[in-house]
Amino acid sequence: MTQSCRSKVSTLLETGETPSPAKSAVQVLLIVFILTSVVAVALETAEEISSRYAGLLGAIELMVVGLLTLEYVLRLWSAPEREPDGTKRPWGARFSYAVSAAGIIDLVAILPFYVGLLLPLNPDWLRVLRLLRLLKLARYVPALGLLAAVIRNESRPLLATLMVLVVLLVLNSGIMFVLEREAQPKIFASIPHTLWWAIVTMASVGYGDMAPITLWGRVFGGFVIILGVAMFAVPTGILATGFAIEIRKRDFVVTWQTVAKVPLFAGLDAARIAEIARLLKREVVPANYVIVRRGERADAMFFVMSGEAEVDIPPTPRRLGRGQYFGEIALLRDTVRTATVTAVSECQLLTLEAGDFRRLLDAHPDLKDELLRVAEQRLSPDR
Repeated sequence: MTQSCRSKVSTLLETGETPSPAKSAVQVLLIVFILTSVVAVALETAEEISSRYAGLLGAIELMVVGLLTLEYVLRLWSAPEREPDGTKRPWGARFSYAVSAAGIIDLVAILPFYVGLLLPLNPDWLRVLRLLRLLKLARYVPALGLLAAVIRNESRPLLATLMVLVVLLVLNSGIMFVLEREAQPKIFASIPHTLWWAIVTMASVGYGDMAPITLWGRVFGGFVIILGVAMFAVPTGILATGFAIEIRKRDFVVTWQTVAKVPLFAGLDAARIAEIARLLKREVVPANYVIVRRGERADAMFFVMSGEAEVDIPPTPRRLGRGQYFGEIALLRDTVRTATVTAVSECQLLTLEAGDFRRLLDAHPDLKDELLRVAEQRLSPDR
């Protein structure tokens, strides 16, 4: 009973490929509370608002901390359910979650409140720590997790770019100090003073508090501005390439995992699943969309990733759900479509085009035999 309850809690809290109304409601509630908390922290720094609505802001913080504390405790309790191999003991699984990046972020989200109750710390710094609750959104906003993965994967070239940037800042500061020291001894008093000019100039900001007035100082300043644009383009290119690679990688992983769960491919090894995954293309269709129509030329077969599709087979239409497939009969028999298939709800599909379908069956005769067997069952008048 306890394990069943724990499994339900884990399923409810974790993001994944099987959405449900309850899971969506929990995620929306947590996101709303996190964003409300951040807005409340910002409003606390406005003296006229914090003095007038101190009670309301305090109540919001109590509700947010209460919910996030409950979430942390439940995640800690249900951590053993997220161990796929089940080799770790329950407390080992809980410790792994507690020291993971997600676990530390969950703890930091509630820690400032309790630390503030126990220790007389500066409330302004505690507010800054409360803003770290925004990091929890990485669990629900894939783009934030994607950014973290890209930075981690491209850390070496980014670090190399940073080192080059530091070297250029120091050199530019030294050269400008020499060029402007005599004309503006108070402004360009030393290389450390000039370093501020180098930073704002290479960043193309230029606050105007330090500006060269000599001819060679202005010429060199223009060169530094152009150099700054070029230097900031390098990490931009690195990150853009990293994003493209990571997106392709994640699409492949999702497709591989989906293919592995399709009953037709359940007995295949990892290499063959990866081969099939590379042939598949993802497609999303809205509810009531006609995916294939009876009498049309067959150009692909489809696997349902999520949602439901209805096959118009007289006398009783048939519903297809996650892991099931359709469109193979016309390809096997080299005929037009034998039935119309319509999306009942929004469907995520994997599409296997006709040419790839035939090459796959030529390479794997056992798959062809299985598809023929299922096709005969579907065409049987007894069904």
